[in-house]
Amino acid sequence: MLWTYLGAALILLVIARLALGLAVRLLQARADARRQALEFRLFEENLATMREKRRLLSEVPLAWSGFRKFVVRRKQIESADVCSYTLVPHDGKPLPDFKPGQYLTFRVPNPTGTGHVIRCYSISDRALEGQYRVTVKRMVPAAGAPAGVSSTYFHEQVREGDIVDVRAPSGQFFLEPSDPDPVVLIGGGIGLTPIYSMLATLVHQRSRRPIWFFYGVRNRRDHIFKQALAMIARDHPHINLRICYSRAGADDLQGADYHVAGRVTVELLRQQLPSNNFRFYYCGPGPMMEELTAGLKAWGVPDGHLHFEAFGPSSVKRVSLATAELAPGAAAMVTFRKSGLTRAWDGAQGSLLDLAERAGIKIISGCRAGNCGTCVVALHAGDVTYVQPPGIPLEARTCLTCLAHPKGDVTLDA
Repeated sequence: MLWTYLGAALILLVIARLALGLAVRLLQARADARRQALEFRLFEENLATMREKRRLLSEVPLAWSGFRKFVVRRKQIESADVCSYTLVPHDGKPLPDFKPGQYLTFRVPNPTGTGHVIRCYSISDRALEGQYRVTVKRMVPAAGAPAGVSSTYFHEQVREGDIVDVRAPSGQFFLEPSDPDPVVLIGGGIGLTPIYSMLATLVHQRSRRPIWFFYGVRNRRDHIFKQALAMIARDHPHINLRICYSRAGADDLQGADYHVAGRVTVELLRQQLPSNNFRFYYCGPGPMMEELTAGLKAWGVPDGHLHFEAFGPSSVKRVSLATAELAPGAAAMVTFRKSGLTRAWDGAQGSLLDLAERAGIKIISGCRAGNCGTCVVALHAGDVTYVQPPGIPLEARTCLTCLAHPKGDVTLDA
């Protein structure tokens, strides 16, 4: 009888253990199934995310390399010597966006009949679908000097319907519209163009950040975008606009045409602004740029809050790190490999492009402000520094000669 009970107990124990093992396996199978379902759902979600990213990338036009054909849709006279040109892509494909303040690079025929001339012009409006706009001032130099080659071509030769060669937007001088910092925007003369692009972008985005805008020009005859600026002042009273005429004419009315008699100076900024706690973006003639830079620094504005666009490397004098590294009285020896010439450089000669031209060495150049890349040459030996950050990416062991100063002895492929 006892053995019967023991046998039954063992059988029940075996059955219980089998049932427990089966339950554990069932629970494990259910957990594995749930985990596999979760992994599959995550896989599907990741796949959907990747597909969405791919779709978005396919819809966002990318910057193109080299020159692209554009049609001049509209040519608008802004003043006696300033015209705006609205450009649309000849191929009809979408255009990449740009940062307000950036420029386009143009290739125009050389009037000598050989080769081309490369020039950069700031985009002078906010981003608009399918088009860019640039505004060009006819450069009229002192008597006896030749007129601006590119600006003369645009004013005298380019008509609506013509085709021009254009590189994609680029440049290191731009405003990030999403930044919350208060800004002061300053344009002088034709230097208004990138500054207006910044202002128009902020207006379009209904930015509520504190904005002050100063525009310095001689008088009403040179006052470009006058109607557009007046509309901004009317419709956006939180944006503080100050138009300054340095040579107001008899028919220019203060309060109607302009606000301040005189130039845009640091003294004016200190009078008008509540503090110096702003980011300053400015573009204009060389003397104005130098005065603003020195004055704003003296006012205590940090270097990191000063953003400016120079028309050329001499527009704002900067300290050359290369010159600072040379011992007093020392000079770097610059060898032009193709020309077989060597010249001494001690800082007084300017850029390497200036040094080459003084030696009679021909280096093709364009904007001379570090933006177009035309004057890039190979750097065989040595190293260089730049008086301002280049506006284009550079390949290794190349030298942007219009901005470059040698750090020591260098050899150029020129």
